Amino acid sequence: MNLRKLLNGKTVSEFLSENEPGAFITAQGFLTVLGEGLWHTTSPERYRGILKTRAVLPEPGIPDSERWKTASGPKHYPYVRSLGGVSLFDFKGFKPEAYRTAYPMSTWGEFVPYRNSWGAAVCLEIDRNETSASVITPKALVEKWNRENSHGHTLMPMIESAHIGSISVEMICRVISVDGLKKRIEELPIPGSGNQ
Repeated sequence: MNLRKLLNGKTVSEFLSENEPGAFITAQGFLTVLGEGLWHTTSPERYRGILKTRAVLPEPGIPDSERWKTASGPKHYPYVRSLGGVSLFDFKGFKPEAYRTAYPMSTWGEFVPYRNSWGAAVCLEIDRNETSASVITPKALVEKWNRENSHGHTLMPMIESAHIGSISVEMICRVISVDGLKKRIEELPIPGSGNQ
């Protein structure tokens, strides 16, 4: 999806205010920008690390104190991490209201459009077709989680996918930066496209 085409000459704030008056951006509003893609969300600082390593790594050089759901130790790390994977949001067919009803404890809005503690985020759309052999779909991931009785590990049911192993920047097909402090959303050059 082309962000400029979607906005049709409007600013992001104007576009979103049509659906959510007075708001800069909400999780649900940001879904209109993301579409039904397969996404990894990270902080701007961590994105710079991804550009340096040329990959999204399952175990980047980030202290556990700065990672999601690590306070209780490895026995309770997120399920995707325990598999040696990179966590992805799969928004194909996603309906926020139905999801909220079915999974009220799921915290997808913590990451979309950005984590409040970050104040901004970089969202990386991963090429669904090119990575399909390495991705465990949300449904298959929940089935595996249940089959292995891995309920001590956190999981966002039916929306979280697992890419097993590193994701090369060559598999990124769109990059969206959202800055809550500056109230700005922009499409960034795709790594490796020659437009950086």
